[in-house]
Amino acid sequence: MAKEIDPITLQVIGGALHAIAEQMGNVLYRMSYSSIIRESQDLGAGLFDLDYNTLCESDSTPMHIGSIPGYLHGIEKNIPKTDWKPGDVVIHNHPYYGASHSPDIGIVMPIFYHGELVGFSANTAHHLDIGAATPGLIIDVPDVFAEGMLLNGLKLYEAGKRNETLWRYISGNTRVPGLVMRDLEAQIAAAELGVKLYCELMDTYGRDTVEQASKQLMDYSEHMLRREIAKIPDGDYTAEGFMDDDGRTRDVRLPIKVTVRVRGDDVEVDLTGSSPQVPTAFNVPFEGSTKVACYFAFRALLLDTYTNQEYIPQNEGSFRPVKVTAPLGSIFNPIPPAACEARFNQIQRVVDLIIKALAPVLPDKCTAGNAACLSFASYSGVRETGDYWVLIEVNEAAMGGRPNSDGPDTIEELMRNTRNNPLEDLGMHLPMICDRYEIRDDVFPGAGKYRGGMGVVKSQRFLTPGFMTHESDRNEDAPWGIFGGQDGIPARVRIHNAARAEEPRDVYAKFSGMRAELGDVVSYLSPCGGGFGNPLERDPAKVLDDLLDEFITPEHALEVYGVVLAPVSNGYKWGLDLPATEALRATMRAA
Repeated sequence: MAKEIDPITLQVIGGALHAIAEQMGNVLYRMSYSSIIRESQDLGAGLFDLDYNTLCESDSTPMHIGSIPGYLHGIEKNIPKTDWKPGDVVIHNHPYYGASHSPDIGIVMPIFYHGELVGFSANTAHHLDIGAATPGLIIDVPDVFAEGMLLNGLKLYEAGKRNETLWRYISGNTRVPGLVMRDLEAQIAAAELGVKLYCELMDTYGRDTVEQASKQLMDYSEHMLRREIAKIPDGDYTAEGFMDDDGRTRDVRLPIKVTVRVRGDDVEVDLTGSSPQVPTAFNVPFEGSTKVACYFAFRALLLDTYTNQEYIPQNEGSFRPVKVTAPLGSIFNPIPPAACEARFNQIQRVVDLIIKALAPVLPDKCTAGNAACLSFASYSGVRETGDYWVLIEVNEAAMGGRPNSDGPDTIEELMRNTRNNPLEDLGMHLPMICDRYEIRDDVFPGAGKYRGGMGVVKSQRFLTPGFMTHESDRNEDAPWGIFGGQDGIPARVRIHNAARAEEPRDVYAKFSGMRAELGDVVSYLSPCGGGFGNPLERDPAKVLDDLLDEFITPEHALEVYGVVLAPVSNGYKWGLDLPATEALRATMRAA
């Protein structure tokens, strides 16, 4: 039996592992060329042991790093461990062999220490275009083969020598090779750094010590999650919602049902009752996305970094107590060759519904309904030179009210964790301009003791004819209020032509390959979060702040919050009438 590592050394090695993953992620996004990686940081990086357990992960998009063990298991079907050589680089993105979805290309390098395979350095990043049916993003396609290049565990480098045929194949099958190939080079550099730093860590402490520390750290994270799960009363907890449509068959809702079964220190997320798989790409890869969403939900709810005094490493241990069930042939476990690229809105809703299901027994940890969707927009066109330009951006939304504070406004909530794309970057490189980018002002946030967050509105205008694909949802199902809070506001997508002074018209949340003319403006208005707690318990001063911020009107403050506001002449326009507020609230409570 291996010797137990003392707590101080354990902490030092744990910190070193996390620092390696962070440095890998930093190299990847700083060296990349496409804005979706370079600015939005739509990526993940980390180290993995011989059993494909996550040893550490970068603080980036949770979806990416949690999926890499699935990539490694998928790669093993083509490359057994005995076939790895020092200097190998494997590329992989097949959604039915563990990948999160096809645009998320994984790069994996083996780690050899003194001639022996000891683990893997790996990362994933969302690539701008992989030659799919429509530029950048896809929704309405018939099968997985229409998603573009499927790279199933292929050696891009073998023993340090690049496979030029494969390199040329990838370069020749993307609309933007100048960006995609440079992004791949950044991924390779990040993986190489992971190999180097992990070997240096073993040089410092010894292989046996590092491997034993890694096992103890994983066991510790598992113990910490099990400890928190055990505090939840045993039972079955259910929540339901729906998606707008599948991107083709309009106005046909897709049910989402989540049942959380808690038994002792184990938990199962059962998605039975959710929609059957659909004939478009609006399905979810089970290994690379569905399971990862459920792992994330419990780590976020129960092991939040800022609400736990103990240091809890981000590793495989936090996955072990969580079982995930989804019937084969359902939207969360499709049967190949069903397309499954447009999967993020669905897993956002799974996380939100897990929170909703557990809210009655975890009232101090849950939020009201979050936006729990994704506005993933792809803009594209062809330059006069005949070259494509492609932009992918992720638009912010909002969180629901929380046990002790309002929901954050205009934020990448839940599983997204990406950064917004600077407008200057858009203007410098692409024939588009942003006409509007601000907090939504056409609706009120979900009212509550702690209100829901305000959504964002972004309007992008084409300066040349082009194309657009928009992957989104939640135009119909508003974020839920909780404990007396009111529901939030659903999303909207609007289009008009600025040159023709048209009135904006509402369109469906998702559409594929829409032709855009010069002057077309596409506006996305994201959901606003639901409210937490009775609005009549909201601090009147916070209601006044919302009025001064122009989030609400005096009439809304009076009718919903029972707060009486009076005009004043101190430069703030409005002030509180507290005696009248107390009297009105007493009357409203009695009613």
